[in-house]
Amino acid sequence: MTIIRVIDFETTGTEPPEAEVCEVGTCDLHLEKREIEIPATWMCGVKSMPPEVRAVHHISLAECEGWDAFNSDTMFARSNVADAIAAHNAEFETKFFTSPVPVICTYKAALRVWPDAPSHSNGVLRYWLQDQDKIAPNHVMTQPAHRAGPDAYVTAHILLALFDAGATGRDMIAWTKEPRLLPTCPIGKFRGKPWSEVEGGFLGWMLRQEGMEEDLKWNARREIARRDEGVRA
Repeated sequence: MTIIRVIDFETTGTEPPEAEVCEVGTCDLHLEKREIEIPATWMCGVKSMPPEVRAVHHISLAECEGWDAFNSDTMFARSNVADAIAAHNAEFETKFFTSPVPVICTYKAALRVWPDAPSHSNGVLRYWLQDQDKIAPNHVMTQPAHRAGPDAYVTAHILLALFDAGATGRDMIAWTKEPRLLPTCPIGKFRGKPWSEVEGGFLGWMLRQEGMEEDLKWNARREIARRDEGVRA
C-alpha cells in the first residue's frame, strides 16, 4: 500500500536557522484506497514570533510555550510508514529538514498538469478543482486557512486530483527535482504571454541578467532549446 504523507509548516520566518517551525500538520493519502486521513497537527516551541508572520497564521508566542522545538523525526514516528512526502511548494518545507523518503511538490506538479489554472496557490487550486467536481474536501476540516493541519488536508486533495489527472508518483518526484515549469512569462513586456510568443532577444536578455531568478533562466533556456529543435527538425 502506498502512503504519501502530506505536510505543511507554519513558521516564524522564511529562512532557517533564524526562522523556526511553530506548527506542523500532516495528512496521509492512502493512494490505492483513495483515502485521505483526518490531519494531525501540533505546535512547536520557538524563541520569537514576529508580528509580520503572526499576521499570516495568527499563532502567538504564548501558544507555542511548553511545546518541544521542531523535530522532523516526529513526522515519521507513526504506525503507518510513509513511502513519500508531499507539500505545496515543498522547497519551503525542505529548508527545515532533510526528508528520508522521496518528496513531491504539488505546486510544481500542478504547474505542469494544469497550466491554465487561474492560479497555482493551494487555496485557488482547491476551489478551482472543487468547482469542477474533481475534489470534495470537508469544508470544516479546511478551516482555519493558513494553519498547518487544514492546509495539509487541502494539499492532500490536490495531490489525489493530480493522480486522477494522470500524473504518476515517478513523474511528480522527477518534476520536484527540476525548476518550476512556468506556463507563461512572468516578467517584462511579455508578462502573461506563452513562452512561444516571447521574442528571442528577450529570452537572450534574460540569460544575461546576473540577478535573474534561476527558475526563470531555466524556462528561457528550455524555450530556446525548443526552438532550436524545431529548426533542426
